Amino acid sequence: MKLAYWMYSGPAHIGTLRVASSFKNVHAIMHAPLGDDYFNVMRSMLERERDYTPVTTSVVDRNVLARGSQEKVVDNITRMDAAEKPDLIILTPTCTSSILQEDLNNFVERASFDAQCDVLLADVNHYRVTELQAADRTLHQVVKFYIDKARKHGDIVTEKSAKPSVNIIGISTLGFHNNHDCTELKRLMADLGIEVNMVLPDQASVEDLKTLPRAWFNLLPYRELGCMTAEYLKAEFDMPYVDITPMGVVETARCIRAIQQVLNQGGSDANYDEFIDEQTRFVSQAAWFSRSIDCQNLTGKKAVVYGDATHAAAITKILAREMGIQVVWSGTFCKHDEDWFREQVSEYCDEVLISEDHGEVGDRIAKTEPAVIFGTQMERHVGKRLNIPCGVISAPIHVQNFPVGYRPMVGYEGTNQLVDLIYNSFTLGMEDHLMEIFGGHDTKEAITQTISADADLAWSKDGSAELAKIPGFVRNKVKRNTEKFARDQHIQKITAETLYAAKEALSG
Repeated sequence: MKLAYWMYSGPAHIGTLRVASSFKNVHAIMHAPLGDDYFNVMRSMLERERDYTPVTTSVVDRNVLARGSQEKVVDNITRMDAAEKPDLIILTPTCTSSILQEDLNNFVERASFDAQCDVLLADVNHYRVTELQAADRTLHQVVKFYIDKARKHGDIVTEKSAKPSVNIIGISTLGFHNNHDCTELKRLMADLGIEVNMVLPDQASVEDLKTLPRAWFNLLPYRELGCMTAEYLKAEFDMPYVDITPMGVVETARCIRAIQQVLNQGGSDANYDEFIDEQTRFVSQAAWFSRSIDCQNLTGKKAVVYGDATHAAAITKILAREMGIQVVWSGTFCKHDEDWFREQVSEYCDEVLISEDHGEVGDRIAKTEPAVIFGTQMERHVGKRLNIPCGVISAPIHVQNFPVGYRPMVGYEGTNQLVDLIYNSFTLGMEDHLMEIFGGHDTKEAITQTISADADLAWSKDGSAELAKIPGFVRNKVKRNTEKFARDQHIQKITAETLYAAKEALSG
């Protein structure tokens, strides 16, 4: 039931469908019962694209359970092949339909005899991996399939391009700000004199995957998608890759210098020092802002960070290293990437949290009492309950995370967007505080419950009313001190008298 309430990373089939529907002219068939087929609605509502989502559900119903799925699945594959004429059809079960333990490989082999397109079964363990791991694995599987196919036909392209070139790997549908990040990365590569050979998987043609080895190197802006593919291409073709996320002034410069090193090892004479200096001083406003009085006012403020590994690590570094803000703890739900995450952020925060439990994350935020939260949409909801402002820096996503205006988070324009996000998140909290000081109205009810559902204390009406009179910026601290006092005194219901007694005990 907890998973039904909130999941930071979705089930495996969502990752497979994200990759499949990102490619051009690739169709996905999901072998699933009704109820698992929400991907089309989710993508249509969030991405707000004009094109339909190329995902069909082969419904598992009582007839299928009685007779078996093979005939129905094969028929759906061949029918979709005739109707849509895709280059590739990817078949994926869901965790629910996987319970049937059917031989889906056999279904794919049967369908391949009649279909004109390629047919592939997503090779993913739906019980052991999350959406992000499945997406990474599916992308690797598709790339390997077409590299092997090109080798068999003898038309693989291994000769390097005349000019330095790059494959940008990891841009996909339903990715956090991926569409704007992709535009910014293309601009950055153009400024560096580097051709973009392919963007993968977003809008890529599977028939063009045979040209991947043509690029001089691969760029991985995100940890969550593309690592397996980059490692495969390095092993097969000795293609170097740069996996430094260009978020923030320092990491963007470090990424560019790593690209420079790769190009020079390939025979180029690239020197980007002047470009980095010019962009840092005149295009990005982040370096200037870090020395301004506005940023100095944030020095010593406490923040917490939580999200996917890429964005949580990047924001933690920007807050601590570039803006002088104390990160009390930094966390991620990417448990499979724990070692990398700890190595990246341990130097820049007081504590590291690795957890997929939204209740644990919410309670940790309540206990910490930060000035601001940088997290996912779930942490934004937590912040509303606790009257703490929150800047959303990571998936899980909401329609707000697909802005119509240009909002990249990478590159030098991304540094400006991040400065606005960070500063505005802090000032939202300051506004509430000033409204209270100068006679503004406090419309927020006092929160007398913890974020998790296992609270052992109750508040009476007079206790809640008295708590509500306390200014919002210290209310949560008073609440927690009172609750600690009540537990020590074995009091189960907190009244106004309990509040007064706790105050006397603490002041005494």
